[in-house]
Amino acid sequence: MVDTLEKTAAAVTVTDRAAQEVKNVLADQGEPNAMLRIYVAGGGCSGLQYGMALETEEMEGDQVFETNGVRIIIDSQSAPYLIGANVDYLEGLMGAGFKIDNPNAKSTCGCGSSFSADGEGAAESSGGGCGSCGHSH
Repeated sequence: MVDTLEKTAAAVTVTDRAAQEVKNVLADQGEPNAMLRIYVAGGGCSGLQYGMALETEEMEGDQVFETNGVRIIIDSQSAPYLIGANVDYLEGLMGAGFKIDNPNAKSTCGCGSSFSADGEGAAESSGGGCGSCGHSH
């Protein structure tokens, strides 16, 4: 699994804009040395969903690396889903927030926080939509 984590660390990128937003949040929280955990969990309308959290300590099995001046943590179970992912921060008419562009996602929900990979998830099998964002597939 170390090989997968090393590939993830080398392949996950954070745009300049997203890195600046993370640094701003860390400063606002008074935790300038905290790290950004990016993870994948079961759930969401497409079967998997992204999550992010600020943490001050890593856990066993975590890969910690730095990109664009931000320290990132990815756990071993999330790593295979995040290889090649790019984290950006977007502002638009519907508000602002972080967006993960993931080449491993086979289908995504309109909200951008839920996806399926290699046939996983309810959306592919049922054609369902995201209850929270109102999009259908």
